Amino acid sequence: MKAFGWNMMLALAWMVLSGTYTISNLFAGMIMSYVVLAYVLRDRPLFGTYFGKLPKLVNFILFFIWDLIKANARVAYDVLTPTHLMKPAVIAVPLDLKTDGAITVFSNLITVTPGSLALDVSTDKKVLYVHIMYFEDEELHVAELKRLEAMVIDLLG
Repeated sequence: MKAFGWNMMLALAWMVLSGTYTISNLFAGMIMSYVVLAYVLRDRPLFGTYFGKLPKLVNFILFFIWDLIKANARVAYDVLTPTHLMKPAVIAVPLDLKTDGAITVFSNLITVTPGSLALDVSTDKKVLYVHIMYFEDEELHVAELKRLEAMVIDLLG
């Protein structure tokens, strides 16, 4: 059985043994069983990918939330002040992603962030065109997007 299956089975067993059938108790069981399985199965290479994904996922979520907060603050500041700081531009971001699903996830993450919009992917799937609302330096924007792309590759690849 896969590690996630073991994790769910142990979490459900925790719920049955504790006698409390709530979402918070299931979540607590998931966390405890994750820690137990990570310790017990630490020497098996088959289970290493499952236990390595959670810290990467938490890191990605925190990074993306911080990025969203910064982008929202910048757009809100520009809306609330009398001067407009917008300098729109379209930049080309070279892609290291290979699959359509990964490119779609990456494009959606860009589009959800205020101030940026994924416009199109080249026909050979090597370049993503992105509209930037606050253009400063193309290398800076490409580097920020490549950092996000690296995290997507890390999670999905």
